[in-house]
Amino acid sequence: MTIHIGAKPGEIAETVLMPGDPYRAKWAAERFLTNPVCVNQVRGMLGFTGTWRGNRVTIHGSGMGMPSLSIYANELIRDFGAKTLIRIGSAGAMQTHVKLRDVVIAMTASTMSTPSRGFFRDLQFAPCADFGLVEKAVAAGRARGTALHVGGIYSADVFYDERPDLNEALTRHGCLCVEMEAAELYTVAARHGARALAVLTISDHLLTYEDLSAGEREKGFGEMVEIALAAAFG
Repeated sequence: MTIHIGAKPGEIAETVLMPGDPYRAKWAAERFLTNPVCVNQVRGMLGFTGTWRGNRVTIHGSGMGMPSLSIYANELIRDFGAKTLIRIGSAGAMQTHVKLRDVVIAMTASTMSTPSRGFFRDLQFAPCADFGLVEKAVAAGRARGTALHVGGIYSADVFYDERPDLNEALTRHGCLCVEMEAAELYTVAARHGARALAVLTISDHLLTYEDLSAGEREKGFGEMVEIALAAAFG
């Protein structure tokens, strides 16, 4: 048990999927896991542990933004022995060839600031995913016929962005999409010797201003969860 996670020793699996929304964690656990058990409710951040094809897995919310994600990722790894952490979440497309419902596998995550910035001081650390997880996620997506994109993403530290010039620069440099957590997840995992990956569903588009309805999001997010699970245990 920690300040933010009320699970008992042994209740957190070595593999943890991390959606931002705790209720999405509940939805994913009930849909994809066998015999899911709620192991955390502290501050309303729900976590569930069950099995997927005989493999123990925890699905635990991270909250919105890198400061919140950093708290849970650090405690899951340091205090509960998590070794593989996969973010499953939504993202906004920044390229015309990236469409709604497509899935993005994030190799790298650029950012202006993370909670770990003070750790590195003047060094610009380049956070990246675990290559083995990337390989398995790509293979799983291709086997499913998923519209898949692999490359760099942008982890923003604000939701209501007032920097159209920055978005234009990121688009020009091939950034696939924007979200709010992956850069810190990759950094924390690297610091503690854990594996990390972000598997993201495109739910809206910064260039076309399209977005998914609630029903469409559920269908697309299900595919993302299955790819993440296959990457972890493939």
